[in-house]
Amino acid sequence: MKRTLQISALFALACLAGGALLLQWLAAIGEAPPPLLFWLATGMLALLAVQSIRFLAALEGARLLTAALFGVWVLYFWQLLVLALAVPKVLLPPPSLIAQSIALHWPTLWDDFVQTVLKAVLIGWALGSGLGFAVAVAIDRLPFLQRGLLPLASLSSTIPLVAVAPIAVMWFGFDWQSKAAVVVLMTFSPMLVSTLAGLKAAGQLERELMHSYAASYGRTLLALRLPAALPFMFGALKVNATLALIGAIVAEFFGSPTQGLGFRISTEAARMNMPLVWAAIAVAAVTGSVAYAVLVQLERRAAFWHPSVREG
Repeated sequence: MKRTLQISALFALACLAGGALLLQWLAAIGEAPPPLLFWLATGMLALLAVQSIRFLAALEGARLLTAALFGVWVLYFWQLLVLALAVPKVLLPPPSLIAQSIALHWPTLWDDFVQTVLKAVLIGWALGSGLGFAVAVAIDRLPFLQRGLLPLASLSSTIPLVAVAPIAVMWFGFDWQSKAAVVVLMTFSPMLVSTLAGLKAAGQLERELMHSYAASYGRTLLALRLPAALPFMFGALKVNATLALIGAIVAEFFGSPTQGLGFRISTEAARMNMPLVWAAIAVAAVTGSVAYAVLVQLERRAAFWHPSVREG
């Protein structure tokens, strides 16, 4: 196993070294169109890249390495093809230029990250998910509430974001509070529906056993029904993490202070400063990926007993 992993890693490194030589060849060509031999070499390298990913994917315990190698190859071919085809930077800048923009404007991007993610997204995600969970427990405890609250939750999930964001700005101002309000609205319904479904996932025999022990509703909820609902709730939390980030960024298009990832994207796009636009997009994408990965790890520790987690 260890030897196979070493061979696969060496093969991947050899392919990446060949890719570096191909980039040097392209730089030596300059602005002239690449010859046919260059494109043949690019096609051969693409086949080798696919094979290197397949080698790692076939190994147990190499999931993280496989994902990292796949990401490296995506960035490499993005860089190679953009330069080889002379794609205008306004349409699609190469990753190297985006990385330079991130390094050059890192203080600005960090302030945007704090404004959008640490304030609007994190607070809105926590409030929206918490409110959805609380309402779901209330509906489960008092079923008559389902007739009034579930239609309202369904209605809130169908309201277009472009309609809510300007209203939230008028109500809560231009700062992060209005974006957090949009996030709360977007994350409330998924958590409510998923928690209600999870609370019904406990088996009938287990519930009857708790009833035979004269367990109260709260005891049954904590000992049986909430643990059974954990996979459903984590599924909603993962979906809400993406929705919250998208909602906060889009909401900043309709009014925000001079900070925020959405503000940066809209402002710099108007100035045709596309490397900085893509830098802000990269920060948002990495943030969403990290948040999803963290929630996956928390789910594996909290619901390790569930078949869906064990099989994953």
